[in-house]
Amino acid sequence: MTKQWIAGVDLGGTTTKIAFITLDGEIIEKWEIPTDNTDKGKNITRNIANSITEKLGNLGQKKDQLLGVGMGAPGPVDYKTGVILNAVNLGWHDNFPLKDYLEAATALPAIIENDANCAALGEMWKGAGNGAKELVCVTLGTGVGGGVITNGKIVQGMNGAAGEIGHITVIPSGGAQCNCGKTGCLETVASATGIVRLAKEVLAKPTMAGELAEKYTANGYISAKDVFDCARNQDVLANHVLDEVAFYLGLALANIANTLNPEKIVLGGGVSKAGNILLKAVREQFERFAFSAVRASTKLTLATLGNDAGVIGAAWLIKEKIES
Repeated sequence: MTKQWIAGVDLGGTTTKIAFITLDGEIIEKWEIPTDNTDKGKNITRNIANSITEKLGNLGQKKDQLLGVGMGAPGPVDYKTGVILNAVNLGWHDNFPLKDYLEAATALPAIIENDANCAALGEMWKGAGNGAKELVCVTLGTGVGGGVITNGKIVQGMNGAAGEIGHITVIPSGGAQCNCGKTGCLETVASATGIVRLAKEVLAKPTMAGELAEKYTANGYISAKDVFDCARNQDVLANHVLDEVAFYLGLALANIANTLNPEKIVLGGGVSKAGNILLKAVREQFERFAFSAVRASTKLTLATLGNDAGVIGAAWLIKEKIES
C-alpha cells in the first residue's frame, strides 16, 4: 500500500476545490466540482463525498487510503465543534454542524476551519510563509479575508471569528457600505470589487482622460487588473486608485503588525496577482505607519501557492491532528 493521503477541501460558494495530499504536503491529485447550494445546501457534503469516492476509484485506491478530510469553509467556524456559524451563501442555516455532516457523508474523520485560515496554514506549511510560526495571511479577492498564525497555531478567537481583517474599519466616517452591514471596512477599498468601485468614482469626474478612461469607455466596464495594468503604464487615474488602495491596506497591515509583530505578512488572492506594483506601494505605506521595531522585523511578501493554498492548509489540519 502506498503512503496514506489526506483529502483537502476548499469549499466556495460557486466551486469546491478538492485534492489528495501526502503528509509531506505533496499534491497527488486535484480537481474541482460545482458547489450545489440549492435545497438549503443539503447536497454539498454528499457531492463532496461522492466525488472523493469516484476519484479514489479512478486512481485504483480504496477509502482506507485516506487519513481524513480537512475543509476550509467561508465564514466564521467554531473549530472545536466544526459548526459553521454563518453560511448564507451556501444555503445553510446559522450554526450548521458541517463537521458532523461531512463525517457522515465520507465515513472519515473531518476537521473544519475558516477558508482564509486554511490559506494561511497552507502558505505557512508549503508556501511564502516558509515555516514561519508568526504569520498573517491576507487574501485579497472578491472580498478580503485573513488568517492569523501565532506560535504555529491559527488564532481562533472566542467563537471562530478572529482574523476578519477585511472588516477592520479604515474609513471611520463616510465610507462605502460593506456586505457585513458596516461602512468603511478594508474590504470596501482593497478587494477586487472595492478597487473597481474606487476607479469608477474617479472616472465619474469630468474631464478625466488617459488609458484607464479609454478602457472604461471602450468596454463599458473595468476590472481591478485593468487598474494595475494601467498603473504600470503610468496612467494618472490608475496610479491615483493604486495609491488610495495602498494607503488603506498599508495602514491596516501596520496596525495588525504593531499588535502582533509577525515574522511575515503574506498577501494572497486574485488581487495579489498584480505583483510588485501593489506590494511596493503597500510596503511604503506600511513602513510609514508601522512601529520602528515592527518595521525592522516584519516582512511583507506575496503568496506563492495560488489556488492551492486552501486545500493544502485544509490537509495540514488533519496532519497536525495526527502528529499532535
